[in-house]
Amino acid sequence: MITDPIADYLTRLRNAIKANHRVVEIPASNLKKEITQVLHSKGYIQNYKFEEGVNYQGVIKIALKYNPLKKTPAITHLERVSKPGLRKYAKADELPRVLNGLGIAILSTSKGVISDKEARQQNVGGEVICYVY
Repeated sequence: MITDPIADYLTRLRNAIKANHRVVEIPASNLKKEITQVLHSKGYIQNYKFEEGVNYQGVIKIALKYNPLKKTPAITHLERVSKPGLRKYAKADELPRVLNGLGIAILSTSKGVISDKEARQQNVGGEVICYVY
């Protein structure tokens, strides 16, 4: 039994990147699907596909992105911020800056799961899920 599915999602991504895998399969949930869409829109993953029918929720297949010349991954660091035992929230005017704007923070807001830059534009705060850079 997994008590923190988002931490499991990030750990599976982290492990696949360290093992230089091209594709990683992760059990799906609606929040994981939205986080995957944010990672794709910001250019941290190459592609993704949602497959239904494997189990109740389905599976997310994520194609990881690497630099073609140096073979370095696009994602160098994934950090879970808000945990089930200690939730971290940020107001619209106190949103975190990751690596002085080079990375992103993924937030769960009333407007959906978005990056910190989009949250600043829409002037909304929310729960800080993770940092990616």
